Amino acid sequence: MHFYCGDCGGKYPVEGLKYRCACGGYFQLCKMPGEEVNITVSLGETETPVIERAIRGVKMLLKLDYMQPSGSFKDRGAYVLINALKEFGVSEVVEDSSGNAGAAIAAYCAAAGIKCAVYLPEATSEGKIKQMLSYGAEVKKIRGSRDDVARAVLGAAKTVYYASHVYNPLFFEGTKSIASEIIRQTGTPDYIVVPLGNGTMLLGVYLGFKEAGRLPKIIAVQSANCAPVFSEFHGLPVLHPAPTVAEGIAVGAPIRLREIIAAVKESGGDIITVEDSEVVFAKEQLSGQGIYIEPTSGAAPAGAIKYFAGKYTKDLNIVVPLTGSGLKK
Repeated sequence: MHFYCGDCGGKYPVEGLKYRCACGGYFQLCKMPGEEVNITVSLGETETPVIERAIRGVKMLLKLDYMQPSGSFKDRGAYVLINALKEFGVSEVVEDSSGNAGAAIAAYCAAAGIKCAVYLPEATSEGKIKQMLSYGAEVKKIRGSRDDVARAVLGAAKTVYYASHVYNPLFFEGTKSIASEIIRQTGTPDYIVVPLGNGTMLLGVYLGFKEAGRLPKIIAVQSANCAPVFSEFHGLPVLHPAPTVAEGIAVGAPIRLREIIAAVKESGGDIITVEDSEVVFAKEQLSGQGIYIEPTSGAAPAGAIKYFAGKYTKDLNIVVPLTGSGLKK
């Protein structure tokens, strides 16, 4: 098992400090047939349930992925990444996050006995910060945007392993597991609607369904206040990001933008935006039906309502993952 550069093909060890190729390209994961990460650390991961709900006449199958141990889908990636790092003898990591990825990495590091420091925006919700601190992680608050945080962690990554949920392909190796679960539970969807910031969910969904040979149309949802991938996809000017209630996807410069766009295009899908008012509406509608999610998780159902308005038919199989628990906030 090793990393290779998606641009030049250069090979790198999984346990090395390099998180990006010398040529500037980003890593992909190479495994031999049958080669898997040795799992020794578990927090009780589970196959998350799927339930049906309708909002404004759009019926969707909600994948309750916030029912993972630390309260978000990011546990899928942390589970594989941290188990791999333990197997390769890594004893200390740094990570940058808007909250959920940091909490997931911190939780699995605690279980694995790996020292962890998480860089995050000053505005991160106190609930998420308390969660990371409870796991024994060191929390480093950075003034500025999510992108400022991503830049700040790179100094530490020169000497400490960077357990990034964006740079490190082992994380996507974990998040792709959602696809096989969905296939078992609902069959292959016609559409899967996902929130889009750094592309952690989207690329996992793409890889998982692609490996299964069953790729649904991927509808990616960005906040209208921070929509660089939407703008690039549709050939529009990229606007300066503004604050949004969907803080978990407020990423102004996603590093895997080309991969994200390629995945959506291959699926025959689309990238759309939603207003904060639409995110809040979707969240409130789900709360009224007994489902408590954090604001960022409202982006995907809001996108489904918007995208299928006027063109929904009852034979469509639409899956919408809900990514983070409302208890996080």
